Amino acid sequence: MGPGQAEPEVRADAVGRRVSCGGERATVRYVGPVPTTPGLWIGVEWDHPERGKHDGSHGGVRFFTCRHPGGGSFLRPEKVSFGEDYLTVVQQVYRTDSEETQRDADAIDVQWTRVKERSLTDRPSVLLSRSEVNGPGDDGDVRRTTPNVLHLNLCGTLLSCWDDVAAISRQLDQLTKLDLSSTRLTLPSDLSAHLQAFCSLKVLVLNNCDLTWPQILELAPLWPRLENLSVEGNAIRELHRPDGVLQSLRDLSLVGNPLAQDSVISLAALPRLENLNLSQTGLSEFPVDDAAPGGQSASFPALTSLSLEDNVISEWRVVDELAKLSGLVILRCHRNRLVTSDGNSKTVRQLIIAKLGRLAFLDGVEISPKERRGAEIDYIKMFGEEWLKAGGGGQPSSQFTCQHPRYLSLINRYGAPEEGELRKSSAWKNQLLKITFTFPDDANRKSIDKKLPASMQVQKVKGLLHRLLKVPVADLRLSYTTPKVGVEYEINNDLRPLQFYSIADGDQMLARWS
Repeated sequence: MGPGQAEPEVRADAVGRRVSCGGERATVRYVGPVPTTPGLWIGVEWDHPERGKHDGSHGGVRFFTCRHPGGGSFLRPEKVSFGEDYLTVVQQVYRTDSEETQRDADAIDVQWTRVKERSLTDRPSVLLSRSEVNGPGDDGDVRRTTPNVLHLNLCGTLLSCWDDVAAISRQLDQLTKLDLSSTRLTLPSDLSAHLQAFCSLKVLVLNNCDLTWPQILELAPLWPRLENLSVEGNAIRELHRPDGVLQSLRDLSLVGNPLAQDSVISLAALPRLENLNLSQTGLSEFPVDDAAPGGQSASFPALTSLSLEDNVISEWRVVDELAKLSGLVILRCHRNRLVTSDGNSKTVRQLIIAKLGRLAFLDGVEISPKERRGAEIDYIKMFGEEWLKAGGGGQPSSQFTCQHPRYLSLINRYGAPEEGELRKSSAWKNQLLKITFTFPDDANRKSIDKKLPASMQVQKVKGLLHRLLKVPVADLRLSYTTPKVGVEYEINNDLRPLQFYSIADGDQMLARWS
């Protein structure tokens, strides 16, 4: 500030308000002097703490606190913007569109004013993302300007509290979708004063708002008709049962929250919840404890779609837990740690399909009747020996039925694996076949001789080649030839043993990869 210039005035209620500076958002934590420096300072806590320089202290004196050690800064008042009211920002944002309409209209000023007003009042959506809206403005301005709005986007604005959001929403009788992502809103001073402010709201987006689940439940009475709630990337860890609230919710996304996995079951009583997204939440379990293995749970009574992508699920018993959800037909579980011995994602898909008999879509791909039947029959054969050892056609052990809850029902459908074949397979375990591996697409690579059990599954052969060749298992394609015939036969099922293909001692196996 130059000599003789007056210091900019700072609003009396500045502390707690939202401000922008250089395109970044922050919350005011302090207004006043800072010793050893002249003039007035504004202490802020940045939304992105890497933007800051300290924790709210200066010269050994603490002026405010930050959650992150380096998330604070002192700024001069002229460097920050406290934003503008709703009407001012709407007129600024839609001025360009209005000016284009004016040029097309080629009318006198009075007629133009009517066109501009009509264009705003007829708008079904107002998109003010990253604008500097800081409040509703004068009473009635919102209703007069944009009375027919159905969808309002206030993502990343300078709104500071739910009282101001309610003051805007109360004037939009038809508002059904509201996006408040990347805001930082203090809870209402009096929740009961706003119970009529969101009566038509069905879709609410609160991503990256630094909210906890208890805060969401505290706010939930404001949204009596809410059907779709997205609270991705917040500070949600411990979930609690939503008693008496969110009862109309159909879609819930908790992506990117570090959830305590034993608290997920708290959502199970939501009576209308159809779609639940728990991707990127760190889950390794999904316990459904109110039903025995193979039984049907009363939890999540309406759930049809579940997303568990990008988690750390590694145990197949988690898939068996999901089988207890009677309505589940759509599952996404890409990029977890479920593996089979061959490391092949196609084999993982087969086992999930076999374990979850009601699935219609897995990872976005529809399951055909042919794929389902093949997966289930291969599953029976894959674990046939284990079934035989556990008691077979008599009464399999409880340990086996717990690990394979669907196995007996699949046997009832397709028939038991033939005991003679299984015993023959067991006897063949000690029979070693000399196989010569060749690599037709790599002329410089020498052939490899190996002795393999006739009962060895193709998926394990691919695992062996992966270790020898450093080629991803999913890229490997196998075929074989026998000296007796000289014809090349495709090996197209990873769950089959070598003897299934009548591979004999001295045959040649051809390995190709993309």
